[in-house]
This record gives sequence, structure tokens and C-alpha cells, in this order.
Amino acid sequence: MSGGRPQGLILPDDEANRALVEKVHPAAWTEPSPGGRYNLVVVGAGTAGLVAAAGAAGLGARVALVERHLMGGDCLNFGCVPSKSVLRAARVAHAVADAPAFGVTADGVRVDFGAAMARMRRLRAGLSLNDSAERFRGLGVDVYLGDARFIASDAVQVGDRRLTFARAVVATGARATGLPVPGLAEAGFLTNETVFSLTAPPRRLVVIGAGPIGCELAQAFRRLGSTVTIVSLDPRLLPRDDPDAARVLEARFATEGIVLALGARIARVERRDGTKVVAFERGGRAEEAAGDELLVAVGRAPNVEGLGLEEAGIRHDATGVVVDDRLRTTNRRVYAAGDVCSPWKFTHAADAMARIVVQNALFLGRKRASALVVPWCTYTDPEVAHVGIGADESGRRGGDVLTLTVGLDAVDRAVLDGETEGFARVHVDRRRGRILGATLVAAHAGETIGEVVLAMTAGLPLAAIGGTIHPYPTQAEVLKRLADAQQRLRLTPGVKALFERWLRLRR
Repeated sequence: MSGGRPQGLILPDDEANRALVEKVHPAAWTEPSPGGRYNLVVVGAGTAGLVAAAGAAGLGARVALVERHLMGGDCLNFGCVPSKSVLRAARVAHAVADAPAFGVTADGVRVDFGAAMARMRRLRAGLSLNDSAERFRGLGVDVYLGDARFIASDAVQVGDRRLTFARAVVATGARATGLPVPGLAEAGFLTNETVFSLTAPPRRLVVIGAGPIGCELAQAFRRLGSTVTIVSLDPRLLPRDDPDAARVLEARFATEGIVLALGARIARVERRDGTKVVAFERGGRAEEAAGDELLVAVGRAPNVEGLGLEEAGIRHDATGVVVDDRLRTTNRRVYAAGDVCSPWKFTHAADAMARIVVQNALFLGRKRASALVVPWCTYTDPEVAHVGIGADESGRRGGDVLTLTVGLDAVDRAVLDGETEGFARVHVDRRRGRILGATLVAAHAGETIGEVVLAMTAGLPLAAIGGTIHPYPTQAEVLKRLADAQQRLRLTPGVKALFERWLRLRR
């Protein structure tokens, strides 16, 4: 039985994309025969599904993995992998343009957008081997390419194959959502699922949405030569992050020439002589933003349609599949992991949840999703990374929380790198000294926040970071500076007076 071609051709139809599809949805794939009950049937081959399938098979389980579109899911095909390649190209272009500030003369910057996108497609095809159908067959997983539908509490139908299971996991992910705006569908728009098919840059790009995807791609396209406007109902960029982080990013975007129309209520979208015009109201005034392309980045919706969840007694709502703290659905045989059930729409969160599912579903584990310490990072320049509670929650808890902030302009390496925009902020339990949350705005915030995540996961106080020797000079020293700031607060006038008396006695 062949799975056939995937739904929706990956464009452009070039050698790299054909190689990608051949790995993650091969047209001539021969599917196995079920031949008995599976320990685990995994529906969806994105990050959560792949990690669950590989982990269970590696432990000796008999596993089936079903994917109707492209293995690798959003991360490989339309998300993390292509976006970070494009962002890297944009950073290089910006670095060359900024070279005179470092005493380096550059004879202008010419961006070859087509070459940058071709590089992305080539690298994505190479990385797709890790998520390929052939690799997972080699791991001992039965791979089925087609639509899966629950037909009983312990069975899934894929084409003419009935897969029975002891346990199953729904890992079908999520997709980009549109907006109920008059004229938007008729005008046409891009999402993260189609923007990476571009081979030429839009001269003017209007980004609808000020969240992580919108901010990352807005800055990238601006640096690659497009004129960019962000239109968003939210009154600031990155509404889930620290307001001070948003202000740093807004200042950078203004410097780079990105037009911000925040707090805007979109009324309609029109086509005028080949131009797409977004009409909106802001501050009581009617305004417009015109572009050759529109990119809609306003959120994600769980993929729950067509799965027969009701047949299996699996409850779901607008937020996705409903699970308990051990990631079990309302069908005790079935679990869920990843974007289809998680408030954290991140690849690393899906990976962590899949590991919980393998332990709980197959080995009577008692792992809880609420115990996870999940960071996130927006890969703008500077990056914005966060973990735990933020400024709003810290404020609500009042005097129980100590908040400390150190600017990057106080860190030698940041000064030398010319990357002083940003700060590190930590929220600490005032009584026990444990870290409750942190925000880091820096060039490599995503790489640096892991030290804080480790401390939080292990229950270590901020002082443990302060007692850790950091190489000098590095921007990660900003975390040690936070711990030093906490120590200085403990040196009250009374404590200092005691030290002075002791030291006098020791002379």
C-alpha cells in the first residue's frame, strides 16, 4: 500500500524540495501489515510523535507511526528549521551593513534573496534524514503514510489497515490560523506554512501579528531588503513577554526602519491595482498599510479534525485535546503530546512531553507535565528568552518576590561586541532564594537561558549561579552579575557593622 503524494506540494518544485518529500513522505512507500496489537500507536509524526515513537521502539515496544502529510511536522518543514536558516542569512546581511561601526569597510550590501532561500531548502532537505520514513523503519517502527481515524477505544484505521493498540498517543500538532477579516481570504495571504516557498522578496511586506513568528520574520525580511510594516491589535510587541523586553525590541525595529502599527483594529483588506491594502483603526483614526504580500501570524489552532476522537471517547475543545497532568486523555488508553494539547507551542516542549508519555503510557510512570520547566525564545536580534514567572506575576506576588535586573551595558563582552541593547532580569523567592522566573534580552539569549533553566529544574538558588565560575569575557556573565546583586542586598547596614567590628578584632 502506498501513501501517495502528500497533501499540498512543497514549493518551489526543485531538487532540494523533491529530496525533502522523498524522505518525509516517499511516493513509493510500502506500508507494513499490522499483524497484531501494538504497544503504542502514534498519530502524527511531528516532534512529539517522532520522539515518542523512537523512544518507545528503542525500549523494545512494538510501535506504529502514522502521518498524513510530511514527517518532521511543522518544525522541520515550516517552522524552526527553515526560519532559522532565513534568520541567519538576515543576520549576515545586517552584520555586513553594520561593518563600518567596527572599522571594517564594506563595499555595499547586495542580498541575493533567491540564493538565501535555496540555501535554506538545501539544508532542510539534508536535515530531513533525521525525520525520514526510512530512518524510522530502521528503528523498528511501522510507518504508515495516510489519514488516521480512531474507530474504537483501542483501534485506529489507516486506509484499509486496522491498527489495534494497548496505548496510543495523539500528536497531530497545530496549524497557522487565519483572521475573520473581510477581504483577507480574497486578497490572499502567507503564513509560516507558505512564506518559505518564496523565491523573490516582496518589495513591501505587511505582517499581521506581533508575536514571535511575526517579529522574527518581520525583522528578517526587512534585513533582506523588504519594506516592512507590522499591524497588530496588541499594544506592544511580544505581548506574552516582559514589557521592558518589548520596548527594547520596538526601539531596535524603529532603528531598522520597521513601521509599527500597534493597538490597531483591522477593518478590512482590499486589493488595489495588484496591491494588498490593510485598513485599520488606531487611536480613533482610520489608517492603511499597503504591501505586495501579507503575512498572517496571529496564532495556531490544534489539528483535531477528522481524527474520530469522539469514537474513541477522547474529549477536545478549542484549545485542543484535553489531557490530565500525566498527559492522559479522557480515554485511559490514549495520551496526547505536543501542540495538539499543550499551552507551550514549542518544539522542545513537545519533545519533553513525548518523553513523559512514553514513561507514563508504557511503564506505569507518574511523570507530570506541570513539573516541566519550559523556557522559550524569540529569535529576533536581540533575542528574547524567558522561563518561569514574568514581570506581571512578580508584581501580583508583591513582597514575596525579589526582582533583580542587570543591563548588558554593564557586561564587558557585550560592550566589546557592540551588543549592549538588552538586560537580564530574574525573579527570586525572597525567603528561600530560589529562582521563580527570568527574562534575558541579548544577542544569544536562547543559548544563555539554559543555565537558569537548569537551576530552576534542580531547585538551586540564584546563589548557585553566583558561585559558578564563568569564563571572562562572556555575555553569560550577566547571570553572575544578577547573583552578585542579590548578595549585595544582603549586606544591610547592620550586617556591615558586624563585619567591621569582627575585622577590627582581626587586625
